[in-house]
Amino acid sequence: MTTTATARTRDELTDQAATASIDAACRLLRLPVMRDRLEDAVATALHHQAGYKTFLADLLAAECDERETRRKIRAVKAAAFPRIKRVEEFDFTANPNITPAVVHTLAGGTWIREGRPLCLIGDSGTGKSHLLIALGIAAAEAGHRVRYTTAAALANELAEAADDKQLTRTIARYTRLDLLCLDELGYLRLDRRGAELLFQVITAREEKSSIAIASNSTFTEWSATFTDPRLCAAIVDRVTFNATIIETGTDSYRLKTTQANRARTKETGR
Repeated sequence: MTTTATARTRDELTDQAATASIDAACRLLRLPVMRDRLEDAVATALHHQAGYKTFLADLLAAECDERETRRKIRAVKAAAFPRIKRVEEFDFTANPNITPAVVHTLAGGTWIREGRPLCLIGDSGTGKSHLLIALGIAAAEAGHRVRYTTAAALANELAEAADDKQLTRTIARYTRLDLLCLDELGYLRLDRRGAELLFQVITAREEKSSIAIASNSTFTEWSATFTDPRLCAAIVDRVTFNATIIETGTDSYRLKTTQANRARTKETGR
């Protein structure tokens, strides 16, 4: 065997050993993206004549990007949103009552860091739940601890926790959240016990952590949900103090879309 061939064989063996060592290290350090993309990254670096630091920086960036993506997915899943909605998907032209600048500012999350409330008030189909979920997802992806629930579901959960002597622990879990997204307040009447338990969660979070509420009823109509006038007044006082209030109006986007689709169908059928 010639000296050149021997050197080539030695280089190949050294390269194989290095690849195996890198693979083992990536597995040990739990760096799956770096392990999977190693060969492609090496080829790209050789093609562009990239230096060692650039090559390593690109691999590390790929690993960090993938981890961030997985973190966001976990955070959104943990928040228990019923569906995925995003701010950029919201059709502001369909509802002129909603100011885009206000929503995009809310998506930045300053109000959450300051522990301020958000109230979305309007009829069904006007975009309340879309915005509630979209802003909640933006907050979760930004690193905030978020949970979505409906008013009725939370009241039932608290009642069950009280029956199981787990109420203190359950309230503490909701208190630790950075943002509680409370949907469908006003759709169902709560009994006195449910209303009082819900009030405990709201009070525990007051001026410390944010709550975002979507309701199809105006504040003066909340007495239909919270039948005790004093309790109702106390809840309204707490969720509106220093709050951002967005009134989404009465014109249903879903209804308008259905009517428009029917009109187009009739035109097409002629």
